[in-house]
Amino acid sequence: MVKGRVPNAPGPANPSRGGGRFPVSLERVAPTAAGGRVPDPRRLSTPLAEATAVAGVGLDSAAVRQAMVRRLHATGVTHPAVLQAFGRIERHRFVDSALAAQAYEDTALPIGWGQTISKPTVVARMLALLIEGRDVPVGRVLEIGTGCGYQAALLSCLCREVYSIERVRGLHDKARQHLRPLRIPNLHLILGDGTVGFARGAPYAGIIAAAGGDDIPPAWLEQLAVGGRLVAPAQLRPGRQSLVVVERTAAGWQRRVLEDVWFVPLKSGLE
Repeated sequence: MVKGRVPNAPGPANPSRGGGRFPVSLERVAPTAAGGRVPDPRRLSTPLAEATAVAGVGLDSAAVRQAMVRRLHATGVTHPAVLQAFGRIERHRFVDSALAAQAYEDTALPIGWGQTISKPTVVARMLALLIEGRDVPVGRVLEIGTGCGYQAALLSCLCREVYSIERVRGLHDKARQHLRPLRIPNLHLILGDGTVGFARGAPYAGIIAAAGGDDIPPAWLEQLAVGGRLVAPAQLRPGRQSLVVVERTAAGWQRRVLEDVWFVPLKSGLE
């Protein structure tokens, strides 16, 4: 567990310790109804090749991020809050400098320790599933697998409070380094075994996972609030992972199995 004080969480749980709390400097996404207006892709910036050709435009330029947003919109990602988050968070700051030039391409990139940062289209798809039909920001959310910290930063734009847990100490430390300059107040980083969730922050309005096991761990289902939603990969058939969405209702859990995906395997324990 990372040392540090975690503020009182809303709801019955009141975690007393956590980590990775940063004062604010990110511009916040205004609360947006799920049916809010979709940005006009014609008003988003030029494609990446054109944007990077403009003199003086670097990877930290908003034009480069908006080119990625335009491509996400073209693939069917239309939720305005998701597109705003991708336009705000700089992906190149979460990958090694040698790979920064590829940061805004739709490709997964290695981040060390046998892990990857997922393709923007995959991340956007999962975030859209997590918040579709709900007002933004949604409530408290648990992320399984902090990785380099990029998705955690995106989640902080979409949720009131984010707990992100990582089992690999090296990745946990790297994510802290990436996120510290952003000074995000509603994001808490935890070093721990994500297969058992994080009970002290439960119940969660949402749970999202960046690794897939043979099925959804029971602890995640139990820590999901009634009315909450879980989005995670799972290997429900031999050799094939599928994206799974679970809704918890007063009567139990409802599951949808969507398209095939490929994520790193879900592991237990600490490294």
